[in-house]
Amino acid sequence: MSTKSLRVLVLVCSTRPGALGPAVGRWLIDAIAPHAAELGVDLLPVTLGDLALPFLDEEEEPASGVHRHEHTKRWSAMVDAADGFIAVTPEYNYGMPATFKNALDYLNREWAWKPMGFVSYGNTSAGTRSVQHAKQVVTTLRLVPLGATVALRIADTVDGGRIRPDAGRDEAAVGVLDELVRLAHALRPMRERIRSGPGAVPLPGSYVRALTPDDAPEVLVLQRCCWVEEAVANDTLAIPALEESLDEVRAWLAGWQAAGLWRDGRLLGMVRARRMEDDWHVGRLGVAPDLRGQGVGRWLLREAETAADAGCRRVVLSTGARSLRNLSFYHAQGYRTESSDGAEAVLTKLVSADAAVGLPDGEPAMAE
Repeated sequence: MSTKSLRVLVLVCSTRPGALGPAVGRWLIDAIAPHAAELGVDLLPVTLGDLALPFLDEEEEPASGVHRHEHTKRWSAMVDAADGFIAVTPEYNYGMPATFKNALDYLNREWAWKPMGFVSYGNTSAGTRSVQHAKQVVTTLRLVPLGATVALRIADTVDGGRIRPDAGRDEAAVGVLDELVRLAHALRPMRERIRSGPGAVPLPGSYVRALTPDDAPEVLVLQRCCWVEEAVANDTLAIPALEESLDEVRAWLAGWQAAGLWRDGRLLGMVRARRMEDDWHVGRLGVAPDLRGQGVGRWLLREAETAADAGCRRVVLSTGARSLRNLSFYHAQGYRTESSDGAEAVLTKLVSADAAVGLPDGEPAMAE
């Protein structure tokens, strides 16, 4: 399971003055907040009435992603930043509140591939028919409803406008959070692929996105897989990519422009770059060993080269002086060996130079 933190919106759906929804929402937050902290989950309570969303008033269809009104833009940003939702909803006439349906209808892509749990309340059915109604809608938006729910029968759970203490009920609420967190982590690759947008990629089903310090565990594993060959070829373990701790990886991810190629939650390849004076330094070009020879390394290298800052004169990278496979690859891509001290070879390429054509057998294990 991913180690990245999650943001979960707790949506209080009723907007009727004096409604029970805020009290249910407060009970839910109190019940699950300690466990949320243990799981690294940020809970954000949102009362739909506070959003001041009129009945859908956008000219463009929600699927277009074009939002004209400020209230829509604010709502879009909140939902887009979330990884999952828990809806606190009453039942109105065998269905969910119109305000809840309206809030869902405002957006499209922002909901996709995120889990939604439900805490319902009502009289005879404890709000369960509202949840069944909502599930028909949310699945169309590619939200994924949970199996775990909490249903509160008002006569049994409410006393003086407050939710009566009940350990079993609290435990059920924690169960909803647990299932939501597991599903949110599992669906993360689907969300990331949507956010990465369209574009040419070297492998079917893959996508590229910027790497952040949150990706340090995956980057550390890929480095340890890729740079073993470098150590063998150069007869040394004194290679930063093999020695770095998790905190050291986080640190350089915060300071470099780094990109990763992903598929189904797996980091397939990566590269980093940054400007140093008039040079564009490229490094940590690595491809998972089982995917070499498929053009991934060349594609990532070109991505790094084309990101060079304006005014940079050269692209600079380095590799082990005895890494013959790496040296052959970089020479084929238009680089020349600038210097070598017997341990490390520094290679350069003019930013304006035409890219070399053709890919030799194999791809590099690394570039420092």
